Amino acid sequence: MVSKSEQAADKDQLALDFVQFAVESGVLRFGEFKTKAGRMSPYFFNAGLFDDGAKMGRLAEFYAKAILASGMEFDMVFGPAYKGIPLAATVAVELARQGRNVPFAYNRKEAKDHGEGGTLVGAPLQGRVLIIDDVMSAGTAARESIALITNAGATAYGIAIALDRQEMATENGRDVTHSAVQYVRGTLGMQVCTIAKLADLLQYLADSGGAQDMRNHHERVLAYRGRYGVEGK
Repeated sequence: MVSKSEQAADKDQLALDFVQFAVESGVLRFGEFKTKAGRMSPYFFNAGLFDDGAKMGRLAEFYAKAILASGMEFDMVFGPAYKGIPLAATVAVELARQGRNVPFAYNRKEAKDHGEGGTLVGAPLQGRVLIIDDVMSAGTAARESIALITNAGATAYGIAIALDRQEMATENGRDVTHSAVQYVRGTLGMQVCTIAKLADLLQYLADSGGAQDMRNHHERVLAYRGRYGVEGK
């Protein structure tokens, strides 16, 4: 039987492996990037650059391992348009490969007035639904998905994302003391599973040896967390 300490170590290693994979894939970059909140961030995560079969396959493997390790109970997965669509599909395939076969569905941005019609595609939304997305900046996309799922008569149970930036969300243009993930957990009452967090990125940079560029990245990201980071998980 695997102990809790061994499970925690495996999760930590999975997170660090994912950060390395994201950096090597060019998905996680360093420099100066303006966020939706108008902040100048020293790093940027663009899941749209997981843009070939090999990268998507490995990404789905990370998601599936993190989801299964979380112990979350769910009946199906849902991908919000647009980035969530390929994520939900590939994660469903990988979950099945790892012994957890579940249905999946996704939505269109605009309703279709021919064929099957409507905005929902795939398996009928029912039971406990796990939303698959890339990152969470304000919780807006989560609320939209929850409304779709609830209106279909199902339960929005949780959300799985690749990276938790662990920084202040914004409301009406102002910084607040909680992150989007904390808002979804605390206010919306949903489970949240993350592959990696900002803390894991900092650990990766700290462990990357004496390269000057890595030390510089670490200092900038650490300073950014000091200014915009949130307390707690």
